[in-house]
Amino acid sequence: MRVAGTWRLVRARTARRVRSGGHAWRSSLQVRVITTTTAIGLVTLVLVGLYVGERMRDSLFDGRVEQVLEESARSTVQAQATFDFSTATQGPDVSRLLEDVVKAQSSGGSGEREVFLLRSPGQRSTVSVGAAASDFALGRSGIVTKQLQVATAVGGQHWQSVAWPTELGDEPAVMVGQNVDVPVAGTFQLFFLYSLQAEQERLDFLQRTLALAAVALVALLGSMTWLVTRQAVRPVRRAAQVAERLADGHLSERMPVKGEDEMARLARSFNEMAAGLQDQISRMEDLSALQRRFVSDVSHELRTPLTTIRMAGEVIHASRADFEPAVKRSAELLQTQLDRFEDLLADLLEISRFDAGAAVLDAEGRDVRDVVIAAADHAFPLAERRGTWLRVTLPEKRAQADIDPRRVERVLRNLLVNAIEHAEGTSVEVTVGADEYAVAVTVRDHGVGMSTVETAHVFDRFWRADPARARTTGGTGLGLAISLEDAHLHGGWLEAWGRPGRGACFRLTLPRRAGIRLTDSPLPLVPDDADPPPILAPVVRPRTDPAALPELDDDSHADARQEVR
Repeated sequence: MRVAGTWRLVRARTARRVRSGGHAWRSSLQVRVITTTTAIGLVTLVLVGLYVGERMRDSLFDGRVEQVLEESARSTVQAQATFDFSTATQGPDVSRLLEDVVKAQSSGGSGEREVFLLRSPGQRSTVSVGAAASDFALGRSGIVTKQLQVATAVGGQHWQSVAWPTELGDEPAVMVGQNVDVPVAGTFQLFFLYSLQAEQERLDFLQRTLALAAVALVALLGSMTWLVTRQAVRPVRRAAQVAERLADGHLSERMPVKGEDEMARLARSFNEMAAGLQDQISRMEDLSALQRRFVSDVSHELRTPLTTIRMAGEVIHASRADFEPAVKRSAELLQTQLDRFEDLLADLLEISRFDAGAAVLDAEGRDVRDVVIAAADHAFPLAERRGTWLRVTLPEKRAQADIDPRRVERVLRNLLVNAIEHAEGTSVEVTVGADEYAVAVTVRDHGVGMSTVETAHVFDRFWRADPARARTTGGTGLGLAISLEDAHLHGGWLEAWGRPGRGACFRLTLPRRAGIRLTDSPLPLVPDDADPPPILAPVVRPRTDPAALPELDDDSHADARQEVR
């Protein structure tokens, strides 16, 4: 159990380091440049070191082998001359001669070497003479291989790389063999064992030197890359920080300018751009504030003459029965247009509050079904006049949400009036749905519908799909724009779908609790009877912070379905 826990801890730490390294690689240009440059330099140095090490090893080995072959050839000639001038004819004399030759040859030559005199394979002699060696232990260890003996018996000089066993371990060595004629005893094989340990130590020293040089070069390359990238990345990083500050509204933020190089020119150009943007944004803010103030002031100033005109209009409208038909009709039109003018002033004041950021949400926990019924009751007379069947479908469970009832009812009234106006006598269906995160209301009509372009502009201010089409219900042209702002003020969505000849559908989706970030809606936007492909309105959805799941109230509702005509 303890081992398993330790292994899980190691894996968790490793995973954290990998994630941290991956984040540093993705988020830092300097890290990527330094890592890439260091890796390329390291690989290059490793390849160059392998090549140089291989070349040095071959050079040292080939040079030493050539020297050993020349030296062993001279020693073999000297030993053969000794044998040729010898007068030994008896076995003991020949044995002493072999030992003398081995002793004489082992003490000569460059570097440490051992000498072996072995009878050539297949040779027979009438004189009993054994082998001679400077180190019989090496000879008995099998350091002179059978392959080398067979090759030497053919004639000529032959050599082989062998491992020389010592107390400190095996050392690299070369064994060289050649035939010699011994008086009376016949043909013997003279072998010289040369150690290559000095060359190996020299090669190891060179390789260590190369490795240290490679480490120093990699460190130097990494340091230079870090220094260069730091000089290049720091102004860019500073520019990114200043740009983020500018995006956050700190328009007076500027980059420091040092020197006369390219980065300094970049900083000056960036500061000039920031100053230009600040000036333009300031002018646009002043103009926008002036426009909002103008709309607000005009709306307020118009209320006084509008009140006077309404009072006079009401007096005229109350006495219209005593007027001639033309004058009576004029009094009725005056009263209707005064009502519309008053609604337009109210909408203008509401829009100016949204533009100024002064709109306040007075939220309270309410059942959205009650708000929908209130909006439907308000739209019932208009539907009756237009011959439109108004159907409201409600869920059985409560659709509780934190909403501003006045604003939500205004949104639903605007959607219902808009649907009834464009339904052209067909039915209008209102559906309420809810889940654990959100509450949604859809308003569906089967009238003229909308095209893709019309759907994209349906929430624009004073926009009309058909400019020649009159507003028979007396709308101001700001209803849907105000409805969209009300939905956003709740942290919700207001979306539209439409298709020419197939009607339109508007969906209002509101979070059940403040702070919930909406990801889906309880009701579909595209109706089930719609033919593909659907036309969706690109409406900007607000971002809110995620919050805990809401606590729901599952009380039942008496009226699950209401039909009004």
